[in-house]
Amino acid sequence: MIQDIETIDEFLAHRTADVEEAVRTAAATEIMPRFRQLAAHEIDEKSGPHDLVTDADRKAEEFLTEALVKLLPGSVVVGEEAVHANPATYEAIKGEAPVWIVDPVDGTRQFVHGDPGFCTLVALAHRGVLLASWTYAPARDQLAVAVRGRGALLDGEPLHAGSPAPGRDLEVATSHPDYTTDDQKRALLGLWTEGVSPRACGSAGLEYLAVARGELDATAFSWEAAWDHAAGLLLVEEAGGAHLTLAGEPFRITGGNALPFTAARDAATARRVLGLLSGGA
Repeated sequence: MIQDIETIDEFLAHRTADVEEAVRTAAATEIMPRFRQLAAHEIDEKSGPHDLVTDADRKAEEFLTEALVKLLPGSVVVGEEAVHANPATYEAIKGEAPVWIVDPVDGTRQFVHGDPGFCTLVALAHRGVLLASWTYAPARDQLAVAVRGRGALLDGEPLHAGSPAPGRDLEVATSHPDYTTDDQKRALLGLWTEGVSPRACGSAGLEYLAVARGELDATAFSWEAAWDHAAGLLLVEEAGGAHLTLAGEPFRITGGNALPFTAARDAATARRVLGLLSGGA
């Protein structure tokens, strides 16, 4: 409990390690014991065969919901699985209380298939502003942390996105075809051009980490769900990158964004990708 700490700034100054511990514990107790051990009855479909949920998703979100609210009294949690059960809970992102945005298993399809390319995403926001984020890939034991104004770290080492090498094709991860409508596919068509190497994304959280590490030049996504983007967007920002929507504005976790949008290693790359998306839209 932090009853003696009065502000979010003080919380971030003193308790980010406690959040890290909660994220690691959720993964260790609820996710990894089920990795490559799932029974058929522990896997369900939500909107369709590509939209899966498992007992690991549910149990990890329950664990984090309890732990994070205890760490920051007066805060609320917007979790992917809770919003699926009650969509009205998503509105808390626009409220006055500090909000934890949680994706317990980002990359559930990979998790179900025994692929280590999944992660747990947690972000803390207040009045629409992202303040801190945690991206944890438990199968790889990698943890990235970002705090607004204080930079981004991967396993304790600073992250710097840098800039793409001149003359090289831009590597861009895009919304996966399995999850896009025909209109969204058309909006992304501008990326299929000379000088760009687009590919379907895996876990959104890990794609953002790849941008922050300078291993991927940009993302181009066509959906808004805050739990997929909040942690990664702050990670990219604090590593020196930028994000822009089709309207030329930074992505807002509160919604109403002009889609698709991009997150990139630097502002110039974001503008270049945005120009291609504008041509395809």
